[in-house]
Amino acid sequence: MSTNTIDARMLGKMFLAGARNLEAKKEWINELNVFPVPDGDTGTNMTLTIMSAAAEVKKIEEPDMEKLAKAISSGSLRGARGNSGVILSQLLRGFTKTISSETELSPSVLAAAMEKGVETAYKAVMKPKDGTILTVAKEAAAKASQLADDAEDLQPFLEEILACAEDTLKRTPEMLPVLKEAGVVDSGGQGYVETLRGALDAFMGKEVADTVEIPTAAPKISVAPAQEEADIRFGYCTEFIVLLENPLSASQVQEFKDYLTSMGDSLVVVADDELVKIHVHTNDPGLALQKGLSFGQLSRIKVDNMREEHQEKLFKDAEKAAAAQKEEVQKEEKEEKDVGFISVSAGEGMKEIFEELGVDYLIEGGQTMNPSTEDMLNAIDQVPAKTVYILPNNKNIILAANQAQEMTQDKQIVVIPTKTIPQGITAVFNYVPENSVEENTRAMMEQMELVKTGLITYAVRDTKIDGKEIHQDDIIGLGDEGLLTVGQDIEQAALDSVEALVDDDSELISVYYGEQVEEAKAQELAKAIEEKLPDCDVELNYGGQPIYYYILSVE
Repeated sequence: MSTNTIDARMLGKMFLAGARNLEAKKEWINELNVFPVPDGDTGTNMTLTIMSAAAEVKKIEEPDMEKLAKAISSGSLRGARGNSGVILSQLLRGFTKTISSETELSPSVLAAAMEKGVETAYKAVMKPKDGTILTVAKEAAAKASQLADDAEDLQPFLEEILACAEDTLKRTPEMLPVLKEAGVVDSGGQGYVETLRGALDAFMGKEVADTVEIPTAAPKISVAPAQEEADIRFGYCTEFIVLLENPLSASQVQEFKDYLTSMGDSLVVVADDELVKIHVHTNDPGLALQKGLSFGQLSRIKVDNMREEHQEKLFKDAEKAAAAQKEEVQKEEKEEKDVGFISVSAGEGMKEIFEELGVDYLIEGGQTMNPSTEDMLNAIDQVPAKTVYILPNNKNIILAANQAQEMTQDKQIVVIPTKTIPQGITAVFNYVPENSVEENTRAMMEQMELVKTGLITYAVRDTKIDGKEIHQDDIIGLGDEGLLTVGQDIEQAALDSVEALVDDDSELISVYYGEQVEEAKAQELAKAIEEKLPDCDVELNYGGQPIYYYILSVE
């Protein structure tokens, strides 16, 4: 029997099935990364993004289109990670805007929703490229619009849309030469196709596992030294979500924060029109929960007794230290600064460098695990400043930072689009407190563009890039524009990469060695660079970063 509409219950099943199919294929999608380095994370980013939305959908007992639309949009928006995850969240955001007022979805409504999703996603990307997830989604939406008016049965309609997406995906190497040379299709496009395939399977009645776990692989957020130790004086780590009956005004959100601050510390409050997420350390979690009930229903309540997790001696020592720390934190909160900084980083050495440069909040991430939009919002909330600069330090994190900027109402957020950690270091180094936000933004962006970066790591598979054969476990050097060198020796690859980056205008070479490199080896490399390039100053720093043996900076 033919079916020409999809109701809310079926749409929920299809969405969850699409999410599960994407999750099942995430490692394979990760391996489609053009550069064969161990940070290919498209599948992981897309999975964590869609699973954040799936967790919200699973909580709906009696689904309707409006509830589904809110759950999918809000969940994916806050869980979005990496460029691929942000683009997926925008595709879902546009799609749900169209369907939220419907009771059933016909082919024409589905086509319009897909078109709106593509339109929304394209607006989020500054320079869209053909041969990416955007192209696959655009062609699929165009096929849906072409077929919608004559579609009498949804199954062949959906099958043709999926076939179009698959065909477009196969053609992505013809649109992006770098894909063709590497012998892979676009990884984001593959993730999109797997999501559609899972949704179609559910529609056709195929058995699909419906268990969805809330993602837990979130980046660790580390705070500057004055705040990073937990204040054990407040014994209960209390977390919950308020499902709002009505949106809260800015003054109501601030009143809520003030109330929670008066009874504890380590406060994080993230609010939007549908929900408020709370984390607080307090001695009376019941009062915090009771206050939350005044705004709506409670969800995901979690209360941990932190005192039970520590020995008595450790508890007493922590209590003394926490008292001094809290006094300093309260002083800083009362004295709001004009400007604060958030930086994404990886490695203890890099953390120390950014802290010495005055960065207020560090989010660990950048390789293998990209911070989500919600991680960014949490960090913004913890920086007591009117204007907050964000340094993503990775091209795959810039979109999530931009999304957090759009969602923040009570502070001025400035995203400096740093693509590498050396660019971030240079940007914050060139901040001048006496200058205006506009002057500093312009100066930081101009100076970061003068930085050339090299990354030394190893290949995880065989491939071919820029005409060079690469084999698994080869040592490779990657620059801002592509491959710099291929070899067998780590230090030699670093030296070759530096030579490729240096030109007549170069004056300073900075070498940051990673957690897998011995200091003696790094010192030998620095000496070799000095001998090879005597006209440049060479600085050696411990970065402690994972994945990359060396991060090289040439200015």
